[in-house]
Amino acid sequence: MRDLEHISQGRDINEVMASIPYVAFLGITFEKVGDELLGKLTFKQDLIGNPSLPALHGGVIGGFLETAAIVQVARESKIRVLPKTIDITIDYLRSGRPLDTYARATITKHGRRVANVQVIAWQDDPEKPIAAAHGHFLLEPIGDGNGDSNAGS
Repeated sequence: MRDLEHISQGRDINEVMASIPYVAFLGITFEKVGDELLGKLTFKQDLIGNPSLPALHGGVIGGFLETAAIVQVARESKIRVLPKTIDITIDYLRSGRPLDTYARATITKHGRRVANVQVIAWQDDPEKPIAAAHGHFLLEPIGDGNGDSNAGS
C-alpha cells in the first residue's frame, strides 16, 4: 500500500514497477517530463516477434500500453491496489521496429470505481504512433467503507 502512495506522489514509480516480474522482463521504465509521465520500453532482442522484418512482438506492445495505462491511473488516484483491467482494445498502426518505444497515457474519464484511459505508443516521432489503446480499469479507492472489498474472494 505504501508503494501505491509513492506512485500517486510521483515517486518510486520505477522501483514499484520493477517488482512486477513481467514489467521487469520487458524493461519498462517511466520518467516525468514536465507534468507528463512517459513510459519507455527499452529495446532488446528478446522483444522481437517477427525476426524477418524485424518487428516487436504484438503482445509486448500490448503489455507496454496496458502497463502505461495502469501506472497513469495509479499516479492520479488514491487507491489501495493497482487498477485491474476490465477491458482493453489495442489498435496496431505500424510495425514496431527494433528501437526504444515510448508511451503516453491520458485518463479520459475518472470515476470513483472505473477509469477510462487512452494510450499512444511511438518510436521516433510522437506524430507517427505505432499503436493506440483504449481501456477501462477497475479502482479500489482508499477509504471505500462499503465492506465489499473481499467480495468474490
